[in-house]
Formats: sequence, C-alpha cells, structure tokens
Amino acid sequence: MKIHGDAEDGFGRVVDVFAGNLASGRDVGAGVTLYAGGRKVVDVWGGVADVRSGRPWTADTPAVVFSCSKGILAILAYLLVQRGRLELDAPVARYWPEFAGNGKGDIRVRWLLSHRAGLPAVDRDLTLDEVLAWEPVIEALEAQAPLWQPGTAHCYHGMTYGWLVGEVIRRITGKMPGRFLADEVAAPLGLRTWIGLPASEYGSVAWLLPPPAEDPEEQVHPVIDRAFTMSGAFGFPVADGEVSFNAPAIQAAEIPGAGGVSTAGGLARLYAGCVSAIAGPPLLTRASIDDAVTVQSSGPELFERVDNGARWGTGFMIDSPPWRPLLGPRSFGHDGAGGQLAFADDEFEVGFAYVNNRMGGASDDRANGLTAAVRACVERG
Repeated sequence: MKIHGDAEDGFGRVVDVFAGNLASGRDVGAGVTLYAGGRKVVDVWGGVADVRSGRPWTADTPAVVFSCSKGILAILAYLLVQRGRLELDAPVARYWPEFAGNGKGDIRVRWLLSHRAGLPAVDRDLTLDEVLAWEPVIEALEAQAPLWQPGTAHCYHGMTYGWLVGEVIRRITGKMPGRFLADEVAAPLGLRTWIGLPASEYGSVAWLLPPPAEDPEEQVHPVIDRAFTMSGAFGFPVADGEVSFNAPAIQAAEIPGAGGVSTAGGLARLYAGCVSAIAGPPLLTRASIDDAVTVQSSGPELFERVDNGARWGTGFMIDSPPWRPLLGPRSFGHDGAGGQLAFADDEFEVGFAYVNNRMGGASDDRANGLTAAVRACVERG
C-alpha cells in the first residue's frame, strides 16, 4: 500500500512500522506525525479514510480521537493555571458553586483530572438528545452523590471527565471548552483539531470501523457500562453494527471526554507546542509539566480486578508500561479507544500523534509499536 508524506533521515523506523500496520490490514487508513526539537520530522499517511466510498486518507483527514480529547482538555486547564485563573487543589465549587450539592463540596479540581472524584457515571437515565445538549448532563452531575469517598480511590471517568473538566473551564472563561480551544490554541497554532466539529468539516472526517471480533471478555461492571454509554444514551463503541461516534450529531456536539476530532498533524503540533517554540513560547511551563507528570492514580481501579499498568498524572496519561509505554518519565498525553495516541515529552522535545479509523480491541498494540520506533529514533539521535 502506498505511503504518502515524508520523514527526515534517522526517523525511517517510524515510517516502517506505520507502513507495516497498513500492509497487514491492521490499519485501514491512518496518519502519523512526529515533531522533534520543534521540527516536523515525520508526517506520513495512507490507506482509505472511508471504505463506503473509497475516499483516500490525506494529510488533512481528521478522525474522532476518543479519549485523546482528555489530554486536550488538560492542556486547556493548565493554561488557566498558568494565567492564575485556576488552582488545581481548590474545591471545584469555588468555580462551579452548584457542584457542591450532595456531598461534593470538598472535591478538588485535581481529582476531576485524575479520575478520583467518584463520578465516573451519571446516575440519571439520559436520552441522546440530553447528552448532546450539555446542560442536562451538568445538572445530573450537580445532583448526584459520589460513588465513593472522593480522593480515596480512582476509576476511569471515561465520559464524565469531559463535562466535569469542561464545565470548570466554561465557568472560568465564559466559553464552552470547544470555543476556548478554538480561540486560544487551535487558531494560533493552525490546528485541524476540534471539540464540536463544524458542519462544514463533516465530509472530511474518516469513517470509523468497528473493532475486530475477539474472544468474550469478563463481564463489565454495571458502573463501567453506564460510564461509557452515558447511562445507555448511545452504544459504545458500536450500536447496530456501526461505531456510534460516526453520527454527525455526536461529532458536532461537545463531548469533551471522548468526542474530539483531529488530524494526526493537529494533535502532534498541539503537543509539540506544549514543549517547543512552535508559534511563540511553549504552551506549558516546566512547572506545569512537573505537576502534570506526577503520579496521581495508579494500580487497580475501583470496579476492576486487575492492574494493567495504566498511570495517570493530572489530566494526562503518563508513561504506563506495559499497557502504554511512552518515552519515559517526562512523557504526558493520552490514548483513545480507537487505538489513537498523542503525547509530548519535554526531555526529548517531542510531539507525537497517531490517528486511524480501524478501532482496536483489547490486544491492540499498534500505538505501542509506533512509540517504540519513536523511542529508538530519538534515543539514537
């Protein structure tokens, strides 16, 4: 299969792994971009963006990046910290007074960002229209009690993370998180990256394919099921044989924990801009990165029996072998349910992103193979 784009000398290993994924059929369409030292050193793409029409993947093809969206929100939160408008260890209620009800007055902003708030799922049954409207979810979160003593344990807030962190951003800035992203980051950096896709872009987005059928896994805990389906508002990842996030209404809405849409180039440039002078000084200070990569949550999650190695700083997934090894202790970013991955590392001054349209299953290691190739290239260089 033909690979488009280019790579600087010394980074061919990344292209080789990428090409292998496409040739094997593990990827149907995909893109990979890598910045190092503020330069774009790899930018390659290939395959088919939409199998229904045969539309090819191009450098400008965006895809739903699922939980990579959480890393975008975390960057926005740290920008507010650096501007003196947000304190991570302050009560959420300082910025969002209605949140304090039903025993939530002492929940810290940092706990929202590190999956420790006790609110991984919404108690109230919601329709899809209510989920897409924003306010009904906010009202449901205001009304409910935490599922455990906040701060004492963690459980991945797969969807609610977006409304919890997004509402804090909205209360501080007066802007929805997607608008704040567009105004403060995407426009200055020239990113094709959105939370809330413009209608004009829907035809450019890659069509997502379901994950491959795998052996049945252990039954999912009811809390986890409610967490990822927003209490049954939509199937996740698949409803009636199709990936639910292909729906235009879902892509257009702001679902900031999982509904971001971006090209590989957009995410890589965003993360490169956190650690390099891309369009002005780096977005994040050394102090912010020090804070972000400090472990907040690790080990077995509540409602889960196993420890897969995932570790969370504040807002970001951090180096998490064997589940998601990155470059080292200074790496921060996020992966996504489809197999996508985006991260930065200020030690190596790297910004990386991989997006695709073939969702991976439990054994998916496409992103890990690419990360290993990046690590080999930058360590050698």
